[in-house]
Amino acid sequence: MRALKSAMKRCWSGLNEATRPVNPELVLALSRRWEELPEAARTPAQLLGRRTTGCEGTHGVFPRCNLACTPCYHSREANRVSVDGAHTIAEVDRQMAHLRAVRGPGQHAQLIGGEVTLLAPEDHAAALAVMRRHDRKPMSMTHGDFDYEYLEALAVGSDGQRRFDLLRFAGHFDSLMRGRRGRERPTKEADLDSARRSFVAAFERLEAEHGVRHDLAHNMTVTPRNLGQVADVVRSCLDMGFGMLSFQPAARVGNPSRWREDYGAVTIDAVWREIERGVGTRLPWRHLQMGDARCNRSAYGVSAGQRWVPLLDDHEPRDLRARDVFLDRFGGMDFDRSPAVVLGSCMRVLARHPAVAPVAVGWAVRFARRVGLGGLCSRRLRGMTFVVHAFMDADVVQAAWTAQENWVTPDDPEVRAAMERLQACSYAMAHPDDGRVVPACVQHAILDREENRRLLTMLPMAGSNQ
Repeated sequence: MRALKSAMKRCWSGLNEATRPVNPELVLALSRRWEELPEAARTPAQLLGRRTTGCEGTHGVFPRCNLACTPCYHSREANRVSVDGAHTIAEVDRQMAHLRAVRGPGQHAQLIGGEVTLLAPEDHAAALAVMRRHDRKPMSMTHGDFDYEYLEALAVGSDGQRRFDLLRFAGHFDSLMRGRRGRERPTKEADLDSARRSFVAAFERLEAEHGVRHDLAHNMTVTPRNLGQVADVVRSCLDMGFGMLSFQPAARVGNPSRWREDYGAVTIDAVWREIERGVGTRLPWRHLQMGDARCNRSAYGVSAGQRWVPLLDDHEPRDLRARDVFLDRFGGMDFDRSPAVVLGSCMRVLARHPAVAPVAVGWAVRFARRVGLGGLCSRRLRGMTFVVHAFMDADVVQAAWTAQENWVTPDDPEVRAAMERLQACSYAMAHPDDGRVVPACVQHAILDREENRRLLTMLPMAGSNQ
């Protein structure tokens, strides 16, 4: 009897832990992140410090890329650094350990540097496994110019067993890129539509043959040269199978020899208008904010073929009330766990806060009406998020970071604004040696060049072992 009671106690303890709505470590990390935000960023719409501590990325793990892009955010030294799997795995491990300690569990992290598929499939798989071990949700960032055989070798071991149940990848496709096989010098965005479809088709084949599910994003750099084609890209990609379409107005960061245009002419508002033109409807975004509105803009919803419907309408007070209740009661709850665990966690929230139920039902009814019966019954209904992420030019980042490091309030309003944006940054990178997490703009504008120079002394020159 005593053994049975002990077993039941352990079972109950395990169930209690598994269905805990939010990990206590994450609760503390969220609280710290909220306190770090500038006062102006602490709004009811803010997700940092309430829902997430922010997105994360690796740096200095494989700087080299085999395409030539205009602009290119890499320093001139990046392509002289060799791709070394052992270095990548060890450095990813150090960076993820630091992020896990500082920012809590369950956060999204990008395996990013140069081109991730220059890693051998075994090394790529090992790096993803390390990220998962540190309770990150990894996404591999690629230009998408690789063969199905590489993807299969990444996902499936030599024993024929799949290594992953789910792979997250972001493919970068735009006409500013040079050297893609079969499309070396595209003249317009439409020239890359077949490459976009092939990218998605490779993951669909992987799922059909090996049961490895996928979550895919599409990235595109925007300059005055291709701004007017953003709407066409959106229309083409709506039904391709991507779950996110992300656009980045170009910034003067990285290699100056690859700066060709007046990038300041492309604003976050201008890109957003083009996305809306492509979707054919208004994209609500003011109700949910990730970091600073001058850096990020997102619209969350679902698509059914060529039709897009928002999860929340920022003009609907009842939807704003539903947002507030969700963030207050569910906070950083991880919905990527198994359905049974998520259901158990939701039931615990409802048991403690029964007033959540009528708000949730009301939102569900409104959302169902927006989608319509045809959409609800459609087998093509899936999540679709639109994002614009605006990096800052290197010169203003340098000035703002110097002021921030010296605890100085800049007189220049542009530098002061950049400093506020850095403090509210939603995309950061780990520096375990000095115990810091720095904004990605600082990494690319200030730290990358010296880091790549150091790597040249640590690793063989590119080409010597390729």
